[in-house]
Amino acid sequence: MPIMDWLTNFFTDISWWQASILIVDYAIKFIAIGVIPENRNPSSSTAWLLVIMLLPVVGLPLFLLLGSQTITGRRNRIQAMANELILERTRNLPDVPGHMDVDESAATTIRLSRRLTGIPSVSAVDHGVHTDYEGTIDRIIEVIDTAERTVHVQMYIFALDSVTERFVRALERAHDRGVAVKVLVDPIGSYKYPGYWKLKKRLDRGGIPWHPMLPVSIVKLTFRRLDLRNHRKIIVVDGKIAFMGSLNMIEPEYQRKKNHRMGRQWVDTMIEMSGEVALHLDTVFAIDWTSEEFDPPEEQPIMEAPQFSASDRGNLVQVLPSGPGYTTMPNLRVFNDLIYAATDRLIVVSPYFVPDESMLVAITSAAYGGVRVELYVNEKSDQFMVGHAQQSYYQALLDAGVIIYRYPAPKILHAKFMVVDGEIAVFGSSNMDMRSFGLNYEISILATQGSIVPRLEEIAAEYRAVSTVLTPEQWNERPWGQRYLDSVFRLTSALV
Repeated sequence: MPIMDWLTNFFTDISWWQASILIVDYAIKFIAIGVIPENRNPSSSTAWLLVIMLLPVVGLPLFLLLGSQTITGRRNRIQAMANELILERTRNLPDVPGHMDVDESAATTIRLSRRLTGIPSVSAVDHGVHTDYEGTIDRIIEVIDTAERTVHVQMYIFALDSVTERFVRALERAHDRGVAVKVLVDPIGSYKYPGYWKLKKRLDRGGIPWHPMLPVSIVKLTFRRLDLRNHRKIIVVDGKIAFMGSLNMIEPEYQRKKNHRMGRQWVDTMIEMSGEVALHLDTVFAIDWTSEEFDPPEEQPIMEAPQFSASDRGNLVQVLPSGPGYTTMPNLRVFNDLIYAATDRLIVVSPYFVPDESMLVAITSAAYGGVRVELYVNEKSDQFMVGHAQQSYYQALLDAGVIIYRYPAPKILHAKFMVVDGEIAVFGSSNMDMRSFGLNYEISILATQGSIVPRLEEIAAEYRAVSTVLTPEQWNERPWGQRYLDSVFRLTSALV
């Protein structure tokens, strides 16, 4: 039967509304094939196309809500203005301070990072990488109680409870004595904890200025993608002393009765530094505050000239912000550059390890090339989907010779850092996963020389002492159901 006759008979036999649905269905699929792959990595494109081809009625709305990795409108303009200010105010600064020498490999990574973010490396005094959860909060409180001018707090999760009560009191004391206290909180990260709602009332009652970061409105979408989040954890006091890392401002059991019963607590790290690096971290806060307050960026303390003594030296540190405000995925590029630079030993600590193709190739290539690669993950993830997606990469890692250390349950290892050859490290809020590379605003530091890198190696050794090694034999014995779920959620991980 000629094709035209077949089409004529087909459309004669169906109703007009059935024909309309069919036409819309094919139109959606046709347009998707040409639109979705633009400026998107192949795995993400394939996953989105698969969803839309199989379930167009569900897939298209999901893509419109979750498919864009960019910020738009006023927030995008503010970020662009801030980036220009950074370039202008650091134009005459070298990549590496003149009094500090670094090897060519580290210098290459520092140049790359600056090209991506505009931020040069600076000297810093390391006051310790803190690993005791409540002890870290107590130390931050001690520093806040010395504040004379400003206290800036930025948290992905911030909730009031018996542990954080004393931290909030410290903010109130600072505010009462005339210190300018500002707080940024991610509402999506925090809303599911009862203490967040109590915190909002407490801050409002105390008159402490605060803003939700990237707020979501059902009535009026304030940005294109609902799950673009600000995952940074930064505290800066007087622009001189800064804390950053993986710790959220919430009790270590994350306000869950089940966690209390199980003895499940989060294991985190925060670094305390002073010197020029504190000013750079304050700049990151200022840009994020400006994006929510919508004040002109030039009125914020963005890369102001530092006033530090010659004794503020020791570690070479470079602040590495990343997120939807950058089109070049700075953290992914810098992480991969460090991995390829490894010649002897590579330590990767990431509770959520869901790499893209480039990072998986980089890590397995290092292992195949004879580098001792150690990956530290949790024995049991606190996130069902992410846990299965992560496990889907274990076979490729084990085949390459990567040593997978699993931190024992019920504790949740939440620290995030990488050490290369005992010479250079990256540390901060960023996981080694696709969400951290493209969807979350993250903050990391590059560190070399001084005391930070050896301390991170010590912390990794502490994790290693209590962890178990996953062997290929153990992994091959996992049940079929687990293999199936791993594969399914590996597909969903690419939907970023």
